[in-house]
Amino acid sequence: MAFPDDVLTEDEEIVLHLHPHGKALVRPVLVLVLVLSVAAVVAAWILLPDGEAGRIGLYLVAGLAVVLAVVFALVPYLTWRSTHYLFTTERVLLQQGILSRERRDIPLGRINDHSMNQRFVERIFGCGTLTIESAGERGQSVLVDVPGVEQVQTRLYELVEAHHDRHSVGDGELREIMADMQDGRPLRDPTA
Repeated sequence: MAFPDDVLTEDEEIVLHLHPHGKALVRPVLVLVLVLSVAAVVAAWILLPDGEAGRIGLYLVAGLAVVLAVVFALVPYLTWRSTHYLFTTERVLLQQGILSRERRDIPLGRINDHSMNQRFVERIFGCGTLTIESAGERGQSVLVDVPGVEQVQTRLYELVEAHHDRHSVGDGELREIMADMQDGRPLRDPTA
């Protein structure tokens, strides 16, 4: 479930690779403990004294406990583990999915705005929600339970600004281009 490096371009570097905050696993772990505890108590209290019928009932309760544990604990864990928030020098990649996979790429040059919010509990855990607005059809991407959301938002701002600086023409370069155009000389590539 690691993020494949082969989806990156030649000059692209990973700056941040995050999963949702571990708080997303608190409820599944509590459910797992509760299900297994209740199953054990019920099985021991009701079903054990009855011999053969008790054993069959014990197997049914144990099977139900396993199914509930898988549904309420294993699936959320796998969802958490397979959700990636990847920030690179060129884009933000959002990927999720256990059996099927969904990936969204947001080029840094298309990011118009980004904001974060933290509810009280998220502030205690040190995570929050990061909303990225971009030009295009889909517009807004919401990243939930981002660990260290304040630092991630600041880093995203730095990445967007650095990308803008790398891919824009400065004032001096613009004057040179204008002077070349007025003199009739062929245009030079300002990035060369």
